[in-house]
Amino acid sequence: MNAPARTGPFGLTVATALLSLLAVACDGNGKPEPAPSRAGAEPGYASAYDAGWRTGKQLFEDGGKGAAVREVVWGGCVRRSLTARPRNVVEKDRGAWVLGCKQGVKSGADRRPPARQVTRRESDPDLLARFRTWAAAHGGKRSAEHVDRTVLVHLGDRDYDVELTTTYTGGSGRADAERLAGTFATWWDGDDGDGSTAWNLILLDRDGKRLTTRNL
Repeated sequence: MNAPARTGPFGLTVATALLSLLAVACDGNGKPEPAPSRAGAEPGYASAYDAGWRTGKQLFEDGGKGAAVREVVWGGCVRRSLTARPRNVVEKDRGAWVLGCKQGVKSGADRRPPARQVTRRESDPDLLARFRTWAAAHGGKRSAEHVDRTVLVHLGDRDYDVELTTTYTGGSGRADAERLAGTFATWWDGDDGDGSTAWNLILLDRDGKRLTTRNL
């Protein structure tokens, strides 16, 4: 007759480990716990809208009803979007940030977040050609030649910015960029699109980094 097998220290260790794993994998009712949720990241336009909404609500709390006129009618939210923080959130969809800011600053306004990307970029080579023609006749030809591309940055149905990509670089190029911005703003004066308003002029270097901005 064979003697019953004895469980040694190694066998006890293995059994204990298995029991521990079983306990972790099951809930109190002995049922396997569901796998942790791995929901997708929030869309960029949604996070940008939320950030703008929070800013708008704070502006309303600080300035009352007068803040709505300043931020919505006078373009305050659009101008703020250039410096609003956190930048990595705002730049995901600056138009969505502006929308959130406008809604948040209105007394009693409901949240109406966008269902898709708000910001829309539109290249406008004709605008660049017209500016160069004007600049050549007004002593700004050499400055205008540093503009490689003109883009309209639509931030909603009625608001947009004008973006110029230049051959200038940072450092000493910033002074040249500011002079160019002044020349463009002089030409642009009052040249808004039908039913829309251009608020900001943005000058970028050849790598797409912002050199300077100016009100339009």
